Amino acid sequence: MKQKILKVHPDDNVLVALTNLSRGETLTYNGESFILQDDIPAKHKFVTRHLAQGDSVIMYGVLVGKAQTDIPKGGIISTANIKHAAEPFFYRKTDFHWTPPDVSRFANRTFKGYHRSNGEVGTANYWLFIPTVFCENRNLDVIREALHNELGYAVTDKYKRYTHQLVEAFKAGDRIESVDLAAPSPLEGAGGRLFKNVDGIKFLNHQGGCGGIRQDAAVLGKLLASYANHPNVGGVTVLSLGCQNLQVQDFINDLKKLNPHFDKPLYIFEQQQSQSEEQLIAEAIQKTFSGLIEINRQERKPAPLSKLCIGVKCGGSDGFSGISANPAVGYCSDLVVALGGKILLAEFPELCGAEQNLIDRTKDEAAARKFISLMTSYNESAMKVGSGFHMNPSPGNIKDGLITDAIKSAGAAKKGGTSPVVDVLDYTEPATRPGLSLVCTPGNDVEATTGKAASGATLILFTTGLGTPTGNPVCPTIKVSTNSNLTKRMNDIIDIDCGPIIEGEKTIEQMGEDILEYCIKAASGEVIPKAVLLNQDDFIPWKRGVSL
Repeated sequence: MKQKILKVHPDDNVLVALTNLSRGETLTYNGESFILQDDIPAKHKFVTRHLAQGDSVIMYGVLVGKAQTDIPKGGIISTANIKHAAEPFFYRKTDFHWTPPDVSRFANRTFKGYHRSNGEVGTANYWLFIPTVFCENRNLDVIREALHNELGYAVTDKYKRYTHQLVEAFKAGDRIESVDLAAPSPLEGAGGRLFKNVDGIKFLNHQGGCGGIRQDAAVLGKLLASYANHPNVGGVTVLSLGCQNLQVQDFINDLKKLNPHFDKPLYIFEQQQSQSEEQLIAEAIQKTFSGLIEINRQERKPAPLSKLCIGVKCGGSDGFSGISANPAVGYCSDLVVALGGKILLAEFPELCGAEQNLIDRTKDEAAARKFISLMTSYNESAMKVGSGFHMNPSPGNIKDGLITDAIKSAGAAKKGGTSPVVDVLDYTEPATRPGLSLVCTPGNDVEATTGKAASGATLILFTTGLGTPTGNPVCPTIKVSTNSNLTKRMNDIIDIDCGPIIEGEKTIEQMGEDILEYCIKAASGEVIPKAVLLNQDDFIPWKRGVSL
């Protein structure tokens, strides 16, 4: 019989409903009986003992809330009866010891990647278009349509056909409801791609580069430089207006700081120095075409798994995130670290309540204090405008069981596994050390994935319980579902189903190994994540304002 309830940590005073439970139902867990005082929807929690007002709510072994009213044993916890709470955190010297998982299954394994001159290895080979200012977005759109359609990278053909069929039905006086959307694979044109070793042509449209404050332009320059230098990027075309805050020379200086020996094809066009918009676009297309010919000569070659750099992210989280997909991704993270690779854990608003554990695992005192400083100043900035990390959970999170930010965060932190923290990176800082690094980004899905790619992630594992159509222009994003119902309902965006953990069919460790196997195939170009197939190329620079 399928298990109905679960205690995540021995110290917890709540149990998680794995299925819908009814008021009055009697359940037994580890020899103790509970009579439910409320209907408990799947993913929600009920208390294991009577809680008086002010008592602590413990989940994942940490403080996640305080009771605002008396809650009877077997009663549901909700926003009506508990509020967010988390323990204070501080640096303390610990003798943290980590036992790596068994990686014998992956010993001597390789993936087929694109080797760059600086020693990094990409999981894809993209050509990248960068505007230094939002004024160039329209020119990028024109170029995108021309290149994508002619070179075989467009994914909108089926929708164009569908619209055409609707027009024809309307003209003929037929019912438009009778027109079906033919749904061939988004890669139906891949066989006609001219450049077989170029995985895509990507465009970093954004709303920055001018206006705002100069600090925003400076951060944007570092962000764009990190994308140009990214291992998954083979060549770059830059479009500039000319008068904007983010000058081309600023971008070049940031690029040289990152990589003094940058040797990828790089073409720069400034519209205010051109003869006409037509001439600018034509020359940009022509030069880019020459660059595509050049980077198409590159081929995938074997690389050790130590060259993997994986960002771990959650979005559209639910009450199962912290007990299925996130821990499974965390086990995969531990495997990658044990193999000498890099893992990037970001979303600082979603580490609220998990800080002390991460601080105790941080090897370097300076890095630990940097984490404390970043977390404290970030939350203080939010508090100054009447918000705070405690306001991070969305209505969808709350509806599906993530009642407080600490509950959400304690589960979200599981994606980073259990290994030592080797470094703490501010926004746009590159990951240079093998192991687990913490990266300061918002919890916002796109701002976070944008930041992870900037720090060097060459794959992103993105867990979701509700479904999120998010990707990244240069970093293939792999969607990992927390439950099988979501996988069946939104199969067009989900790559990996962790529902078997909830069903008791697989262990977290087995699922973690399966996830790493998928990563190896994705890094080799043998499978293409659905976010890539659908051109989910989301890119939002963080302006360092308050964003949760």
